[in-house]
Amino acid sequence: MTVKFHGHAVLSFNNNDTDVIIDPFINGNDLTDLTVENIKADYIILTHGHNDHVGDTIEIAKNNNATVIAPVELAAYVEAQGVENTVGMNVGGEGEYDFGKVKFVHAFHTSSYTDGEDVTHYTGEPMGLILTINNKKVYVTGDTGLFGDMELIAKRNGPIDVCFIPIGDHFTMGIDDAAYAINELIKPTIAVPVHFDTFPPIKQDPEEFKDKVRTVCQVLKPGEAVQYS
Repeated sequence: MTVKFHGHAVLSFNNNDTDVIIDPFINGNDLTDLTVENIKADYIILTHGHNDHVGDTIEIAKNNNATVIAPVELAAYVEAQGVENTVGMNVGGEGEYDFGKVKFVHAFHTSSYTDGEDVTHYTGEPMGLILTINNKKVYVTGDTGLFGDMELIAKRNGPIDVCFIPIGDHFTMGIDDAAYAINELIKPTIAVPVHFDTFPPIKQDPEEFKDKVRTVCQVLKPGEAVQYS
C-alpha cells in the first residue's frame, strides 16, 4: 500500500488503476510538489470546506472528469460550480468505489468555503476518513482537535494501519494532543504528521512529534509515500 504526501494535508494514491487525491490544495501551497495541470485524478475526496482543503478541486475535477466525494453540503456546492460528478456523504456513511471504501467519521473543527468574490458558503460538518485499501485501514483524521471518540472510531474501524494526523496547532491539535491521540486512542501501526509548516501559525517540528509517539512514525517530505507492507 502506497499513499503519498504532497504538503499541508494533500494525499494521493493509486489502487486498481484508479487515481485518488484528497484535499487538493495546490495553488497557494508553497510546500507541495504538485501542479494542477499535471494532476491525474479519477476521484477527489474532501474532508471539509476550508479553502486550504478544497483548494483546486473544481479545476482538477473538470480537467479529469473526476468524481468528487465530499460531505453532502460541500458536494452540492461543488456541483453548483459545474462539476458533473459528485457524491455527497455524511458522518457514519460508507461507500465502495473502484479504489476501495470510504467511510466518513467525526472531526471537531469548522467548515466553510470563501469564494472569489469573498462570499462565505456553509459547507456542512468537517469530517475524517476511514479508507479501506487492499484490506488496509487508513485513518485520515482531517482537521480536528483532540476528542475521545477517536478511540471508538479506531476500535470500530480498525485496527488502523496508518493514521494521518495534524500537528500544526492553532487551527488543529498540536503536537502534544496529536501524540496523545496516537498513543492512547488510535494506536495505529504507523503515524504520519500532516498540516504543519504551511503558514506561520502552524510552524512545527515533526521530529518532536516523532519522539513523543510510541509507534512507528514516518515524517514525509512532499512527494514521499508512507511505506507499509
